[in-house]
Amino acid sequence: MRLRALVAGFLFVAVSTFAAAVDGKWSGSVSTPGGDFPVAFTFKADGATLTGSMQGMDGMDIKIADGKVDGANISFSVTLDFGGMPFKLDYKGVVASDQIKLTADVGGMPLEFVVKKAQ
Repeated sequence: MRLRALVAGFLFVAVSTFAAAVDGKWSGSVSTPGGDFPVAFTFKADGATLTGSMQGMDGMDIKIADGKVDGANISFSVTLDFGGMPFKLDYKGVVASDQIKLTADVGGMPLEFVVKKAQ
């Protein structure tokens, strides 16, 4: 019984630590055939829920949706608006202390990149 409580307590602290590690501003760039594009995110974890925004090409913030935190793993989506035509991007990432390795699903094609925590 004590061992179970100890393990549960450790897991709670570990999940809370990773959730807190994702909080803040992150930036980097994505390499594409059309060149490198800057990316920036702001994240806030509340337990297993991830909220925040992605900075759009026009500098405006786009809210993330369906944000989840599961240990060091995060997932969320962003819907871009191209002249009234919505385009949904799904993201998955792994949080480390100073970077997040992200994969975006762009029309069925994975696009991998890294963002670093802003100082």
